[in-house]
Amino acid sequence: MRKKFYVTTAIDYVNAPVHLGHSLEKVQADVLARYHRNLGDDVFFLTGTDENAQKNVLAAEKERISPRKFVDKNANFAKNLWKKFNISFDYFIRTTNKRIHWPGVKKLWLKCKEAGDIYKKNYTGLYCTGCEAFLKEKDLKNGLCPYHLKKPEKVSEENYFFRLSKYQKELERIIEKDEIEIIPKERKNEVLAFVKAGLEDFSISRPKERMRGWGIPVPGDSSQIIYVWFDALTNYISAIGYGRYEKFFKRYWPADLHIIGKDILKFHAIYWPAMLLSAKIELPRKILVHGFITVAGQKMSKSLGNIFNPVEIIEKYGADSLRYFLLSESSPFEDLDFTFEKFKKRYNSDLAAGIGNLTARIITLANKIKIGKLRKEIKNRKLKEVIKKTKEKWEDSLEEFKFNSALGSIWSLISFCDKFLQEEKPWEKKDKNVILDSLNALLEISKMLNPFLPQTSENIEKQVKTRKAEILFPKISS
Repeated sequence: MRKKFYVTTAIDYVNAPVHLGHSLEKVQADVLARYHRNLGDDVFFLTGTDENAQKNVLAAEKERISPRKFVDKNANFAKNLWKKFNISFDYFIRTTNKRIHWPGVKKLWLKCKEAGDIYKKNYTGLYCTGCEAFLKEKDLKNGLCPYHLKKPEKVSEENYFFRLSKYQKELERIIEKDEIEIIPKERKNEVLAFVKAGLEDFSISRPKERMRGWGIPVPGDSSQIIYVWFDALTNYISAIGYGRYEKFFKRYWPADLHIIGKDILKFHAIYWPAMLLSAKIELPRKILVHGFITVAGQKMSKSLGNIFNPVEIIEKYGADSLRYFLLSESSPFEDLDFTFEKFKKRYNSDLAAGIGNLTARIITLANKIKIGKLRKEIKNRKLKEVIKKTKEKWEDSLEEFKFNSALGSIWSLISFCDKFLQEEKPWEKKDKNVILDSLNALLEISKMLNPFLPQTSENIEKQVKTRKAEILFPKISS
């Protein structure tokens, strides 16, 4: 039996086309999926789109098209964008899929109801459409939602509620004991503080009229639509067969890793585990919480209008260049500030003058000195030792989700290989051993690069085999 690895990203709202801000966790998840596939693990990598939200209905009305046409358009854009990024997802779930997703949502609802955890009541609260959630006064900054910078709407209505308060002590224990490990620790502490402050039951449905009939009807009550977060979180189990195909569900659940942004931590680390506890479903193992992609210190957001279209960058400079920037520019747990100047600087120094230059240099030397067949082993002891230590550091960094550190170890090896060539001067000594060792080192670099920059890895291997030098990353001059 192969070890399984089930990794998920958050699913994106499709009230507007996805943008660069959504790409960080997709690239992070892709790195881990490729890494585990290379280890021989049984990998399932899930991403997708969240389509049953009120904000999607409102956005469709603005464009004067049906919600179905609207979500189809933006879901297809998202799927195609992730393909351009070389995101190797195994399944792309859409929450409007009545065959795959809806049976799982309905089953989870009924299981929670059977446990006595769903009831109906009247409620008045402050609702942020951007968050698709009710907020408390204490959550606001200067009366505004801290993420969308808009004043929430006061809403009074009759909804179904979930007994979150029932699970307070159990959630506290689970989080304290790392039964669900929340990474980094600061985020674990944040969740614990929230739980210890006291949990209140939360609304899990909306009136059909407010949703314009869009979404999944509550089982047994067609006057209500299941709340988007109850619906959306279920994608992690519905996509792998919950409510339809138990054998496949049991093969991959529990999730080994949920990758999410810090703004939706409460839903994933509190609401979701409580729902699973209610339905007597095993809990996910880890939640990795990444920072935002910011522009001048503000979260990149459709509602704020400070977004970048990654398609233009990918078409001009390649997907790997953007993947590299997102993974190397900062710690995955911190915010990453994007500017084209920062991108250009890192591209020219690390990609064009770094791995690009080393590859061209070695392949050119191999052609000049007429190197024949590759050999299996590296003979130079120092080079061999440096590669061994690099691999160890690279692997440790990946296991700890420190993508920037893993890439940093590869780039240290690239620098070492440059110095190795400079010191050995094979172009003067006509030393075939140095070139053969360098070619093998290049192959080792390409293997470590594979999860991060799959196209570049493939191109390096091709050049080593064919000895045909091609520019990997042309320098950006303007």
